[in-house]
Amino acid sequence: MLRKSLLAFAVASALVACGKPAKEPEKAAEGAAKTAEGKKAPDSLLVSAEDLVTVRSNAVASGPVITGSVQPERKADLRAEVSAIVLQVLKENGEAVRKGDLLVRLDDTSIRDSVNSADEATRASGQSLEQATRMLERQKTLRASGMTSAQALEDAEIRRNNAQSDLAAAKSRAATARQQLHRTEVRAPFDGVVSERKVSNGDTAQIGKELIKVIDPTSMRFEGLVSADKIGVVKVGQPVAFRINGYPGQSFTGKVKRVDPAANAITRQVEVLVEFADKAQPRVAGLYAEGRVESESNAILMVPDSALVRNGDNSYAWRVKDKVLAKAPITVGSRDERSGNWEVTAGLASGDVVLRTQGSNLKDGQKIEMAAPKAVASASTAPAAVSKGN
Repeated sequence: MLRKSLLAFAVASALVACGKPAKEPEKAAEGAAKTAEGKKAPDSLLVSAEDLVTVRSNAVASGPVITGSVQPERKADLRAEVSAIVLQVLKENGEAVRKGDLLVRLDDTSIRDSVNSADEATRASGQSLEQATRMLERQKTLRASGMTSAQALEDAEIRRNNAQSDLAAAKSRAATARQQLHRTEVRAPFDGVVSERKVSNGDTAQIGKELIKVIDPTSMRFEGLVSADKIGVVKVGQPVAFRINGYPGQSFTGKVKRVDPAANAITRQVEVLVEFADKAQPRVAGLYAEGRVESESNAILMVPDSALVRNGDNSYAWRVKDKVLAKAPITVGSRDERSGNWEVTAGLASGDVVLRTQGSNLKDGQKIEMAAPKAVASASTAPAAVSKGN
């Protein structure tokens, strides 16, 4: 029995020893396959037509810089025309007004007394004229009968003429008094908005004192300044593109309406008035604006800002040629404020195709595959390049 057990153990040990060398080559083959897989070429990039943009020459306008503010063309600074106490201010800042609306009421007590006095003087002068006229008619009748002298007739005519003059003067004083009375009510000269209230109830308004300001928010314009060195290229009718503080991300357009014939003696700048070309214009006066008068137009290569990759002072784009991705170093110039695209001065040519958006997983020499039309993203979603197999 012992000999049979020893024989069975020996046979089992031999079988185990024979099986070990057979498994080691299999493990070595698996390791070599993994090493080869780690060194294979990068995955191809699957893109759609929306992921690519063709570099073209675009007409870009250039010209002198213009800075200034948005101001209403129609504005009224209403001042006191009579000396009186402010009784009531009926409108506040920002309130809309219609032409003829009462804005400020001044005390009219003393002026109304002057009107009554002038009216009485006019009435008395009228009575004196009537009496002098009757006397003149009687003198003419008596003179025709030879019952009075020529001197008496002449005196009656002089008194009638003086009475006419007195009546005319009295009527003028009455009209002046009524005009002063009318000026105690300050009314809106046009439809607009109260932009600044200068007085309150109880203030003493001297002649010339500012009371209230009214502007027409529909008559806004860009009142800008251009350096005198560049004013030679600015002409009436030229387009102007500008931005306004308070309206971020929004661009406005207009055209030159008038160029001031004289430069400022201190700043050496010339005022240029620009009217809005857009119906949607700001309704707040005094906002700072900055733009450019488009006096020239040049054809230059442009690329979207999203296609640029910046690395310090260097820039490049991912160019696609023969279905292969290549890193193309480029030199950029100025930026078009209207479109947001950048000028390319070197590194790309008209007709080159670049990726619209750059990603972190892109590699130089990577293969490109175009997605089937059915895989194109809808217009409501932004296209993005994805790596095949990722």
